[in-house]
Amino acid sequence: MEDADALDRLDRAILRRLQVNGRETCESMGEAIGLSASAVLRRIKKLEDAGIVDRYVALLRPEALGLGLMAYVNVRLEKRSDGNKRNPMDEFRASVQAWPEVVECTALTGEMDFLLRLVLQDMSAYSRFMMDTLLRHPAVQDCKTSFVMDRVKATTALPISG
Repeated sequence: MEDADALDRLDRAILRRLQVNGRETCESMGEAIGLSASAVLRRIKKLEDAGIVDRYVALLRPEALGLGLMAYVNVRLEKRSDGNKRNPMDEFRASVQAWPEVVECTALTGEMDFLLRLVLQDMSAYSRFMMDTLLRHPAVQDCKTSFVMDRVKATTALPISG
C-alpha cells in the first residue's frame, strides 16, 4: 500500500476523518462510511504500517499558551566551508533541531536556502532568538523576516481526493 493509487475510497474516507479528529472511534467512523468497527481498525492499522499515517498528535492553540507572535524567516547560508568543518547546510539542519522556537524548517530553491516558521511569546523573544541564536550561527549569512498579522487559514489536513 505504498502507492497512493492503492488507496480505495474507504481508505481515503478514513484518512479524511482521522485528519479532522484523530480520536474518533472506529465505531463512529464505521457508521459514517459503511464499515464495521473491526474493519475500520484493520484498515487504520494497515495505513499506519504502510507509513501513510505517520503519528497522532494534539494540536495546541499558540495564543492559549502565551505564544502570540508568529514569524517566517528566510535564511541564506554561507556556501563555502572550511576544510575540516561540516557542510554549512548540514550544520544548520542539525542546529535547527534544537531550537524550540522553530516549529517548521523547510529547505528552499531560489535566493534563500531555508524558510523557518517561528512561534514565540512576543517581539522581545523574537529579538533574543535572532540576536542570540540565529544570527550567531556560523553558517548564517542573511535573514529576512515577515511577521504574521492574521492567520487566514491554518490546517494540517492534506487534500485527499476520491
